[in-house]
Amino acid sequence: MLLSASFPASAEEFVLRPSDTIQLKIGGVPANDAKAVTGEYVVDGQGYISLPNLGRIKIAGLTLSAAQTVVETGYRSHDIYTRPTITIAMGTVHHWVNVGGAVKTPQKIAYKPDLTVLTSIDSAGGFSSFADQERVRLLRADEVMIIDTKKIRANPSLDIPLEPGDRVEVPQEEPPLVGGRN
Repeated sequence: MLLSASFPASAEEFVLRPSDTIQLKIGGVPANDAKAVTGEYVVDGQGYISLPNLGRIKIAGLTLSAAQTVVETGYRSHDIYTRPTITIAMGTVHHWVNVGGAVKTPQKIAYKPDLTVLTSIDSAGGFSSFADQERVRLLRADEVMIIDTKKIRANPSLDIPLEPGDRVEVPQEEPPLVGGRN
């Protein structure tokens, strides 16, 4: 099974996820309030940030510009500020891909848009001598894909782009049956 993924062309198209860190700046409000609201926020596991005077507001699943609109609308609709202007930018990105199993150095790898199944395995030191390169598992959300990396090496266009939170698991080869038993 092959899966294709598209990546944001710009930060503006980036979709916020739990554990993302954002930089939020507010204008059009009293200076003391601006100081209290402006800062770094981490999207929690349920997709929310907690803002002064407004409380929890869900931004996971939104682009940066959509999140700005949601926050501005929240402050206006609750009569907290009449004309707030919100700017949201990505803070420190903490996206990872886990690579484990029969690789030389199982590890968490920082996500970058050009990361693929093979480049992630290479970043983990490559396959161990007991790796089953024909049954590598890619776990993404509730999906499991079995990947034959030998076919990908023969045809690199088949390599699968990874997404933040993916797990690549390389199983060990099954030992050959001897006399009908293991």
